[in-house]
Amino acid sequence: MATERICLECKTKLRGRKDQKFCSDYCRNAHNNKLNEDANKYVRRINGILRKNRRILEKLNPKGKVTVDGITLAEEGFNFHYFTNIYKTQKGGIYYFCYEYGYRKLENDQYILVLKQDYVK
Repeated sequence: MATERICLECKTKLRGRKDQKFCSDYCRNAHNNKLNEDANKYVRRINGILRKNRRILEKLNPKGKVTVDGITLAEEGFNFHYFTNIYKTQKGGIYYFCYEYGYRKLENDQYILVLKQDYVK
């Protein structure tokens, strides 16, 4: 005697494969979205900050290399705590990147903004 299988999302009776858990793609997606909702909120928030940082760097650096004041970055809403990667030069300089746009702190609250070159990994 087989047990009745029901969709994990909408609780309708399942027909078909024995390992089937959902009656449709819609139910499968809805169920997985509910399971991952908290993680998705966190990831969306971080991605939003990274995208905003990238937009600011792109706006302030249209030609690929420029020096700006830290206050200019701050006034635009730049968040220095979030970046996608770090590049350390052979001379020990550290560049922080938001995707392909990077920055490095100089003296007197100045920052050099750069566009990632092919040799930067």
